[in-house]
Amino acid sequence: MNRLKEMPAGGRPYEKAETAGFAALTDAELLAILLRSGTKDMDVLTLADRLLDMGGRNEGLAGLMRCTTEELREIGGIGRVKAIQISAVGELVKRLWRRGVTGDTVTFRTPADCARYYMQEMRLLEQEEVRAAYLDTRLRLISDTLLTRGTVNSSLMSVREIMIGALKRRAVSMLLVHNHPSGDPAPSGQDIEVTEQVKRAGELVGIPLYDHIIIGDNTYYSFREWGSL
Repeated sequence: MNRLKEMPAGGRPYEKAETAGFAALTDAELLAILLRSGTKDMDVLTLADRLLDMGGRNEGLAGLMRCTTEELREIGGIGRVKAIQISAVGELVKRLWRRGVTGDTVTFRTPADCARYYMQEMRLLEQEEVRAAYLDTRLRLISDTLLTRGTVNSSLMSVREIMIGALKRRAVSMLLVHNHPSGDPAPSGQDIEVTEQVKRAGELVGIPLYDHIIIGDNTYYSFREWGSL
């Protein structure tokens, strides 16, 4: 009984969703609907449970959403197509969150606006990512770009590339955003050094650094709010 249609009628997630509603389904049952089938030796619900406990982390959907397609494919029964489907669902969730927070127009009037926009996407990351967000005269987001993935320091992040990006996009101001996988958003010495470098470069070309936001686990640190900019 490795496929949904081979399961007993009373235990099939499809029928349960139709009779009781999707809210009545467990995370594993919802995931099983997406997966549709298990493996030769594992039924689809067992496979769904295994995915929700990736690597024994027991983080459920949050842990699953932070997995890459390559990591997903390490689980027996998850091939290229299923891994891409799961990753696509994760991306849809992130976009729905962003749309719910900001609506159609993304405007960073306050540091809290910026933190809310990036929180759900970046607080679950297992390594640091640094993004530059380019803003117009009304603090509306023109575009953002991934600068580095890994430890934040001046040797990995090119201030020159940040300035080139700002000029290409005709930005009026910009901000930096990065996450701390530890969950503690307190800035490190390297965070402070990078902020100062970008601030000075922005002043030279007339595109000021509006803020540097550090994302923690449902919390954040703003250099602007703390008077460091």
